[in-house]
Amino acid sequence: MCSSLVESLTAARLYLVTDQVLSQGRTTTSVVEAALKGGADIVQLREYSMTDWELLKVAHEVRLLTKRYNALFIVNNRPDIVKLTGADGVHLGQDDLPVDAARKIIGPGKIVGVSTHEMDQARKALSDGADYIGVGPVYPTQTKKNVVPPVTLEYVRQVSGWKQALPFFAIGGIKHNNAAAVLEAGARRLAVVTGIVGATDVQRATAEFKEIITKVPLKSTSSLS
Repeated sequence: MCSSLVESLTAARLYLVTDQVLSQGRTTTSVVEAALKGGADIVQLREYSMTDWELLKVAHEVRLLTKRYNALFIVNNRPDIVKLTGADGVHLGQDDLPVDAARKIIGPGKIVGVSTHEMDQARKALSDGADYIGVGPVYPTQTKKNVVPPVTLEYVRQVSGWKQALPFFAIGGIKHNNAAAVLEAGARRLAVVTGIVGATDVQRATAEFKEIITKVPLKSTSSLS
């Protein structure tokens, strides 16, 4: 991964994951811009309801916005869209392409993140060369309902105490009223979906999450690959 992306990923605290279905009729692009104004450091485009053509169009728009606001742009499970838009990286689930295959498509110097739900998956992501991991879902969530059971704060504690841990973002059902508990469990970076995209005031909701997170100092992390 190139040094500028290493620095940006290391410093990132708040990670927005999009979902137009939950966005109260607003476009993904408008939600992303409001969240960037509120302080989101990373945007992941995750839109299962869009056609490939729609996804590519929105990805180009989000790429422009993230450049304007100096944020990272990640695409969920679509290394081809990363390649076509110049996004900063791809995020992979447990059933998606393996890390090495995704890197062959997106090219060198890009970010690859992996969702994990248990320590064995976290260790595999490290050995596979992932740059960061998602840890969750911490709480029940609309986006992963009946798919992956909540990992609870215990998994957050396990990863935060893991000496070899990659930078990780706790995700899943995180709201303003429980974010502090996730941070107390050891997380220093949070990924949010509904708590931002479903908010009445996206910019304000994002700023409130950022305020909660930045009250807790960012621990030093091991060097990134």
